[in-house]
Amino acid sequence: MATQGDLLGDAPPPPGKGGTGDHPGLAPLRAADPAHAPLAESLRPHTLDEVIGQSHLLGEGKPLRLAFQSGKPHSMIFWGPPGVGKTTLARLMATAFDCAFIALSAVFSGVKDIRAAMAQAEQHQAQGRPTILFVDEIHRFNKSQQDALLPYVESGLVTFIGATTENPSFEVNSALLSRAQVYVLKSLDEDELRQLARRAQSQAMGDLSFDELAIDTLIGYADGDARRLLNLLEQCQTAAGASGVTRIDAGFIENALTLNARRFDKGGDNFYDQISALHKSVRGSHPDAALYWLTRMLDGGADPRYLARRIVRMAWEDIGLADPRAMQVANDAALTYERLGSPEGELALGQAVIYLAVAAKSNAGYMAYNRARAFVKQDKSREVPVHLRNAPTKLMKELGYGHAYRYAHDEPNAYAAGETYLPEGMDEPGWYRPAPRGLEIRIGEKLAQLRQWDEEADDA
Repeated sequence: MATQGDLLGDAPPPPGKGGTGDHPGLAPLRAADPAHAPLAESLRPHTLDEVIGQSHLLGEGKPLRLAFQSGKPHSMIFWGPPGVGKTTLARLMATAFDCAFIALSAVFSGVKDIRAAMAQAEQHQAQGRPTILFVDEIHRFNKSQQDALLPYVESGLVTFIGATTENPSFEVNSALLSRAQVYVLKSLDEDELRQLARRAQSQAMGDLSFDELAIDTLIGYADGDARRLLNLLEQCQTAAGASGVTRIDAGFIENALTLNARRFDKGGDNFYDQISALHKSVRGSHPDAALYWLTRMLDGGADPRYLARRIVRMAWEDIGLADPRAMQVANDAALTYERLGSPEGELALGQAVIYLAVAAKSNAGYMAYNRARAFVKQDKSREVPVHLRNAPTKLMKELGYGHAYRYAHDEPNAYAAGETYLPEGMDEPGWYRPAPRGLEIRIGEKLAQLRQWDEEADDA
């Protein structure tokens, strides 16, 4: 079921469905008392030109601006982090095209609510008015709930607008996704947040003033989220009123407000984007960047044990035999964290990513393993050569198992030059190709020497 604030609609609910009846989520939203409306609501833009941010979509000649100017709404999905204007843009779209606006929250709504919303849309249609159906957090609808929307979107009964913080490629059914244009919204930058703060001060904060460092502090904690910034400003206003303060500095903010960690979704795109950035910083031999992403994730609440596992993986994938100490350092860091916990154990993880970032890089072992797996997956089952087979019984020895096997330790240089170890008829694949870096320089030189001895044995 949708909650108060999830739906704006000016048509009456379906017959028998009052504002507090079977479908409370479909009741029209009454205008809030301006004196008591949250700051984020009272400052919500009423025109497209009042929107701060998203210039890549709303600037002159940009895609979403053109959509508003087209004269006909189309189904769309707004994908972006919290507090960047997804709901505001949906409401403005309804206003621009004089559409009834029905909104559902996918957190609280189900198929029953979708059907009730469609009944309301049919009433609008009978009155000659089109309907925009806005589904907030569309990624929270399961497949059957998303499928329930399709017939109504296809028939044109509603223009569908979805909002999501998750990648719609993974979270929205392909059938629904193919019928909607995806617009990617971005976090507000510092200048845009500062512009929003100035607007709030001039329109809603009365005589209360902020010094520049205070504004910078709030912008930092807002982390690109306009709604969070306005909520912080409102908290400052409330705290200042209780304290009799008329000018707010950074010290007042730190003392009076409960400031949460930066935006971090442990299961969403932001999580995987930051893991990707950490891994690529290590691979790119940039210790400062690696430390930055590690500490960003720790600050945001990522599980240090998960990070430890990823660090071990980085050592094996991107460093490998070019510096075998990297694997040991990564493993030791993981064990140290298990012993010390947070925050002491996080230091070990930090030093591990520094070591991995500055270590010699090679993915030769990783690539060799992938080549071998790909070959085996598509190849036939080859017999083990007789001379390599184990012969623990008399019968096996009589069958020739292990016959003519050359024990490497009894050979010159502890190497049986010319011996074969692959199945009969299989060519040397050359999967492992040492990189010319770190210890693999020496490994490559040794392999070249062994191949030379093999050639000399074949010529003898």
